[in-house]
Amino acid sequence: MSLVAGRGPFGSHRAGWFSPPVPDSVVYVEPHPRRIRAVRNGDTVIDTEHALMVHREGRPLSYVFPADEIGDLPGEPEPYAPGYVGVPWDAVDTWFEEGRRLVHYPPNPYHRVDCRPTRRRLRVEVAGTTLVDTDDTIILFETSLAPRLYVDPAHVRTDLLQRTETTTYCNYKGLATYWSAVVDDAVVPDVAWSYADPMPETMQIKGFLSFDATRAEVIAELPESVVVAADFGPGSSVR
Repeated sequence: MSLVAGRGPFGSHRAGWFSPPVPDSVVYVEPHPRRIRAVRNGDTVIDTEHALMVHREGRPLSYVFPADEIGDLPGEPEPYAPGYVGVPWDAVDTWFEEGRRLVHYPPNPYHRVDCRPTRRRLRVEVAGTTLVDTDDTIILFETSLAPRLYVDPAHVRTDLLQRTETTTYCNYKGLATYWSAVVDDAVVPDVAWSYADPMPETMQIKGFLSFDATRAEVIAELPESVVVAADFGPGSSVR
């Protein structure tokens, strides 16, 4: 996620609004005073505390480095930071920020995950069978994303779930494992996911399950949709 992604402040579907308006296609570049290392073939090819972070609409969050600190790695000059270049993520084998191994993209310093116990109800059905129906849930708020409900497996028909081979990784929550629902002859792949060993900030959802509303009938009592900034203009009023 980034300041310029999704519902972020410079994103195309920003949740709030600026007054006065900011121009489209904003690029925000800032110092990133953390030690960044890149390893290729067992050798450290970048080791710097001079990286900048670039937030650009429609592009993943990225680092750029002083041109004289990337050795023979491929680099693309950053027009908004003279003397700095971006290095393709797959140009090296492994990236580290301080002592943490990174996957897919740099972690966003503005990204936050909050977990709160709640009495919001979650009901999930597959093939006419109820898998979950409880108001003992955890609501997860994550920057620029819609909130989600997670539930203790004790409230789930886990006898109808089978773990799949699917996994995904989030730099903010950790490694997710996925579960299919098997109800009589109906099999719905990857209907739910969970984090067996989440990041410290999301330990409250350790082992809890969340469900994909595109694969099952999910009724989740969530906050009403936030009106996006585009709905506010001359003559408009807050609804």
